[in-house]
Amino acid sequence: MSITIENQINTYFETRDKISREELLALIKKDFANWTDNTINIYLSILQKKGIIHSLSRGMYALGNEETFQPHLNNKLVKIAAIINKTFPFVKYCVWESAWLNDLMRHQTFKNFTIVEVEKVASEQVFNQLNTNFPNVFINPDEKIIERYIGALDNAIIIKNLNSEAPIQKWNNINVPTLEKILVDIIADDELFAAQQGELEFIFKSAFDKYNINESKMKRYASRRNREAEIKNQTNIISAK
Repeated sequence: MSITIENQINTYFETRDKISREELLALIKKDFANWTDNTINIYLSILQKKGIIHSLSRGMYALGNEETFQPHLNNKLVKIAAIINKTFPFVKYCVWESAWLNDLMRHQTFKNFTIVEVEKVASEQVFNQLNTNFPNVFINPDEKIIERYIGALDNAIIIKNLNSEAPIQKWNNINVPTLEKILVDIIADDELFAAQQGELEFIFKSAFDKYNINESKMKRYASRRNREAEIKNQTNIISAK
């Protein structure tokens, strides 16, 4: 029977890129009327393990295996992470750069800056350490500093306080933010990510189309940053399309 469902599953996606779970169950039951919901769930699980379909976080299914968010770690990020790991081995941190957003945008930004987020208690010490190793290091810059100085620089390093419940992950043994965190941050830190504000809808749609976004994780972090309404608005726009 698994071969039959494997052959049949493609027909459900002939005229669309994604199908809701409820609709997919209904389509399968039309072809396999004697299957119970439990049987269908087992086969859906098998199909996902084989990479034939994947489950989107909005209760939708799509063909193929979802692409994993794989950020590029340049030499600068690797060096910064090495300094923090060596000098402050017990400090929670993450590093990333604004250029990671370019793959999700319609228009590429010419300015790139590095973001270093660390626990508030260690932010000053990390700033002092990085300031001796790199030029153009700023700590928790306000709107005026961003507009007057950072906006005119390329490859500035910005140190920010890391939210205690921020979703981060290890990538090549370096702490980086999850894509869910990045999506919330570009909304919450609109002065810093001014170049992305005109493309928020496109960025979110690109992220949801390309990657498997954990909406629950994103919403929890959005709540910590008081941005639930803005995130809900973006996900509603995506769901409506």
